Amino acid sequence: MTIQSQEDIEQLMKIGRIVATTIEEMKQNARPGMTTRQLDEIGKEVLARYGAVSAPMKDVDFPGYTCISVNEEVAHGIPGERVIHAGDLVNIDVSAELNGYYADAGQSFQVPPVTNEVGGLCQYTYETMMKVISNLKAGVKLNQVGKIIQDHARKGGYRVVENLCSHGVGKGLHEEPFEILPYFEPRDRRVLKVGQVITIEPFLSTGTSYVVEQTDGWTLAVPDRSRVAQFEHTIIITNNKPIIVTAC
Repeated sequence: MTIQSQEDIEQLMKIGRIVATTIEEMKQNARPGMTTRQLDEIGKEVLARYGAVSAPMKDVDFPGYTCISVNEEVAHGIPGERVIHAGDLVNIDVSAELNGYYADAGQSFQVPPVTNEVGGLCQYTYETMMKVISNLKAGVKLNQVGKIIQDHARKGGYRVVENLCSHGVGKGLHEEPFEILPYFEPRDRRVLKVGQVITIEPFLSTGTSYVVEQTDGWTLAVPDRSRVAQFEHTIIITNNKPIIVTAC
């Protein structure tokens, strides 16, 4: 969507805070021995507390209130009976709707004990996301999102997962621009405009450059033994620095 009024901004900020709070409460309560379904129930309770609705459940019949991916799973993991263990890499991705407005965010983290390899991957992925966001404003070519992700990943010794993209959001879960590539595409001549609402979500990998859909029709996982981290914010493009909608 493109912002048309102060009401748009206020409503996006409202659902953004709910999404951020949901992720934070789920992360703080994640512990060894619990199942991903139990963790999802926490997300359900937080969304309900604020009157928000799970966007993937509402819009595409996703079988969970949130997406929870563990270790070899990268995205769209279905909450279920999988038990979380110490040292697991967990990704929580929350998309929600309130009053017709949507926000989308995600975080990867390692359940303690945190190792240099996995903890470092998560921290670097977060830094990559923030580097992209800090360089965006109206007039910047959309392909700079992918260029910054790609360049920063290489600098840190990581690879980019190329078949997972950032996207437009706001009045729906996925809107124009539908594919904001995570690598540089010189033929993409689209330019960012004031008021555009988009996600920025790099997926950085210790090995693979793509993920594979599993037999459940939802979960995306690595084809090797590498690990992938993701961080995601919903942002509003301005003439200066973007507004981060999903900051906690």
